[in-house]
This record gives sequence, C-alpha cells and structure tokens, in this order.
Amino acid sequence: MDSRDLADVIDDLMAKARAASSGRAARTIRGGHENALRETVIALLADHELSEHDSPHEATLQVLHGRVRLIAADDAWEGVTGDHLTVPPQRHSLAALEDSVVLLTVSNRVP
Repeated sequence: MDSRDLADVIDDLMAKARAASSGRAARTIRGGHENALRETVIALLADHELSEHDSPHEATLQVLHGRVRLIAADDAWEGVTGDHLTVPPQRHSLAALEDSVVLLTVSNRVP
C-alpha cells in the first residue's frame, strides 16, 4: 500500500510553481503507462493556464486548493477547493483564477 500526505505535495508544488517562469509545477503521484490510472497533482499560479489540449482518455479533475476554470468549446466550469469534475472528451484548457492545485486522474485505457 502506498500513502502520501497531499498537504505536503501541495506545499512543495506551490513553491516550485512560484519559482518557475511558467507559473506551474506537476508531479505524478501514481501510475504511468503501465497502469490503468495515472494521478498527477498540478499547481498553477493565478492567471496561468494549461493551454488548450486534447483529452484522449477518460479523466477527472479535483480541486485541492484554490479556484480554476475549465473551458471546453462554448462550455466553462469554475471549480473551488473540494469540487470534482469529469473532464469532457474534447479539447479543453485549464486556467487558475487564483493560486491553485488540482488532482488530475486519467485512465490509460480506451473504453
């Protein structure tokens, strides 16, 4: 069994995001291509984003800290700490409305 303190991960990634010119930092905490699921914690400073990209597999997003906006075509969703969303299976972007940390869970298997 693997256990990790997400509060420590959040603190570490926020510090790395503040030091990075991109205003973001990420760490995969479980999985990889050999596993069915991959979980990645992503820190984004306010007014930074993950630009539009594809979502080839099923994915969910949980806001661990802060406030974010997920945009897909004409739809947008704002999430705050504790919110959970199924990521739409189309091109989308993620913007931090304030310093934020999210947990992205992606299935590595095609349904």
